[in-house]
Amino acid sequence: MEPELRQLRSADLPAVIRLHFAALRAIGADAGPGPWDDDLNDIAGVYLQGGGEFLVATLGGTLIGMGALRRVDARTADIKRMRVAHDWQGRGVGRRLLVELESRAAALGYARLILDTTERQPAALALYGSAGFQVTGTAVIAGLTSITMQKRVHGATA
Repeated sequence: MEPELRQLRSADLPAVIRLHFAALRAIGADAGPGPWDDDLNDIAGVYLQGGGEFLVATLGGTLIGMGALRRVDARTADIKRMRVAHDWQGRGVGRRLLVELESRAAALGYARLILDTTERQPAALALYGSAGFQVTGTAVIAGLTSITMQKRVHGATA
């Protein structure tokens, strides 16, 4: 059975929050409560009504992955909240989410995607590198060293 990718629904919010924190704890990157998670209190406003997207991957009604696209400016969007449940990692769920988010970015007219991920996430770094993202630098976010990356969007329509 293949996971279904679809836009977030309000009923998904508790599972999104659980997956987010479980994934961060699993890699030792849970910085605790702080402004870095404020977007999760208003996903609709930050992502869906703000020129972006928030996708979930479900299987049999269970949320197993998620990823978001947040508008930075008219030509740039930020890939955010990429998470895959531990038992589903390495099965292509993250890649499918990333491909769909890039497709959505192109349809929305974005020319560039940016993202950051902690250096504690080698699988995420490998995924992004294999998808054509280039390292642009490092940053400290919520007390954790992160790698910043970017990619030109192929097929932008606007």
